[in-house]
Amino acid sequence: MRLRRVKPFLLALAGAPALWLWFAALTDRLGANPAEALIRGLGEWTLIMLCLTLSITPLRQWTGRPEWALLRRGLGLWSFAYAVQHFTVYLWLDMEWGLAQTWADVLQRPFILVGSLAVLLMLPLAATSFNGAVKRLGATRWKRLHASVHLIAALALLHFFWMRSGKSDYADVLFFALVLSLLWALRLLRRWKKSGSQTSSPS
Repeated sequence: MRLRRVKPFLLALAGAPALWLWFAALTDRLGANPAEALIRGLGEWTLIMLCLTLSITPLRQWTGRPEWALLRRGLGLWSFAYAVQHFTVYLWLDMEWGLAQTWADVLQRPFILVGSLAVLLMLPLAATSFNGAVKRLGATRWKRLHASVHLIAALALLHFFWMRSGKSDYADVLFFALVLSLLWALRLLRRWKKSGSQTSSPS
């Protein structure tokens, strides 16, 4: 079965965790602290979607199947969608839409600051995710802009680490750190091999 045929199904499936979290929150199935569970769940799925987005290029290169790239844009947009939901629920349930209170919280707690910065950095990526943006920016500038997804993933991981440090619970943090480290290592290895082949090629 060609990936193009199942692409809509796979991308729609990426929204299932959000639907479940909202359904569970509205039906009081998220435990004793549903607000925290909803915020945490949406945040964790943001990281999962970022990891899936970053895994597309290594997967395409490893399998030799360029059609995997068809999923990259959709997964990137889902990463943004989960991040926006995560931040919006924080504003709603934790800050009660208080802008002054939110600003003070961002300045006082580093993990809120880096999380907010990650969401802000995702905005231009989401805004330039359509084909016309590539033509307007030019392929080189567009690629440089979207390479910031690696910085976003690092900030999201740092946000998660600092959030977990308050409870001394690092199991999930270690898992995401290992996944992202592997993806970054594969990227660096690919660049090293590419630069090595270019250096050794005859002029």
